[in-house]
Amino acid sequence: MAAASYEYEDGGYPQQPDASPYDPNFVPDSVKSFVVHLYRHIREKNVYEIHQMYETSFQTLSERMFKETPWPSVDAVAPYVDNDHVFYLLYREMWFRHLYARLSPTLRQRIDSWDNYCSLFQVVLHGVVNMQLPNQWLWDMVDEFVYQFQAFCQYRAKMKNKTAEEIALLKQYDQAWNVYGVLNFLQALVEKSTIIQILEREKEGVEEFTATDGYDYSGESNVLKVLGYFSMIGLLRVHCLLGDYHTGLKCLRPIDIMQQGVYTCVIGSHITTIYHYGFANLMLRRYVEAIHEFNKILLYIYKTKQYHQKSSQYEQILKKNEQMYALLAISLSLCPQVKLVEETVNSQLREKYGEKMDRMQRYDDEAFALYDDLFSYACPKFITPAAPSFEEPLVNCNQDAYRLQLKLFLYEVKQQQLLAGVRTFLKVYSTISLGKLANYIEVDEPTLRTILMTYKHKTHAVDSDGKITSNADVDFYIDEDMIRVVESKPAKKYVDYFLRQIVKLEGIMTDIDRIKLE
Repeated sequence: MAAASYEYEDGGYPQQPDASPYDPNFVPDSVKSFVVHLYRHIREKNVYEIHQMYETSFQTLSERMFKETPWPSVDAVAPYVDNDHVFYLLYREMWFRHLYARLSPTLRQRIDSWDNYCSLFQVVLHGVVNMQLPNQWLWDMVDEFVYQFQAFCQYRAKMKNKTAEEIALLKQYDQAWNVYGVLNFLQALVEKSTIIQILEREKEGVEEFTATDGYDYSGESNVLKVLGYFSMIGLLRVHCLLGDYHTGLKCLRPIDIMQQGVYTCVIGSHITTIYHYGFANLMLRRYVEAIHEFNKILLYIYKTKQYHQKSSQYEQILKKNEQMYALLAISLSLCPQVKLVEETVNSQLREKYGEKMDRMQRYDDEAFALYDDLFSYACPKFITPAAPSFEEPLVNCNQDAYRLQLKLFLYEVKQQQLLAGVRTFLKVYSTISLGKLANYIEVDEPTLRTILMTYKHKTHAVDSDGKITSNADVDFYIDEDMIRVVESKPAKKYVDYFLRQIVKLEGIMTDIDRIKLE
């Protein structure tokens, strides 16, 4: 039976009146039909139908019937699915996700959602899970798990208006959304799934994972393997929220982001991975790497976003797209390597931030304010993992982590101010004496040598393999008292030019075909 022909798809069911109070035990016929069919498809491992129901039918029902209320309680739908424990946990996971997306969860609901994730992951880690689920759903589980952890930390840190009852609950359930618990679950999924070893064996050609998009066509479950895979991205995100960028990138190393992978099969996973990967590299002064990856993902979104207009994630895609343009503007202002950016992306960037980027090159107070604004808009919502003080006077500390990261970032920008003048002269000369350059920038020679050493330090970074890489478009070496400048000249990439022309030609041919048809 096709998903489109289900009773709950054709809109023929009655809607609950807006004025009627929410009854968690009332299960409309359309919801009964939904859970019965979803349960059956999960038992039959019919991934295509599960995906259709999860992506389309669940969203349609939510929009039509549960726009401002939760779905029916899990106890109310349990009799229609043989009281199956695993389905019970899966349904609750969707129930809480809907609650977070449409309503404002209470503290008790936040704690209950944590308990549900604990039970669900315990079943996956220690039970026998004999089912195949769509990659989209498995990604959403990891993504929502990290999001709810982030939301809980932000909620808990806003102590000023907490009631005595809320404070008592926070003290009682101090292990709920504990940072070690979150990291341990993600790490356990990575280790138990043996996904790192699977990816290594795939490189050797003795196992398939990426080629099958993570699915197991022999009938075995894909749940643990794919959850383990996406958990590596989850770990990157958590460590970025904590400001530990080295560890975050280390967790992602088993995934080769230079290649297509399972993470690119789900648009949300693809964007989340590159956004956090690029941001971590930006904070570690690996500007060239950040520019490369932002350029690639922004070009991809530019070409494909029209295909996701009906997706429930479309608004999130657009938001992340705008944030990554802001991060690309920051990266290029600190490391002016426009040649690394595609023509299409550069044109969009100049349209959005061209004027601001010109002003950011001046390194005056206005420029710092622009760096501040762009960073604040585009950075992740940093968190403080430790519980706040529950003693009077109660104060909000939800902005502390953000302020610290902003301070570190602006300190780095401030240091770049010293180098702006030096770089300008290095761009003009191929050789220049130390004395002459010292006169130009009005410092003595020992100070100039210090500035040049700083320039070397700030334009080089250590990559994930421990190698020192250069971010500089203008480099130099000192030969006795002479500075000899080496300007990098990238090899011309004819491939990109021909690909652009092919795409343009295909567009013209499509237009011609359309004219013929009309």
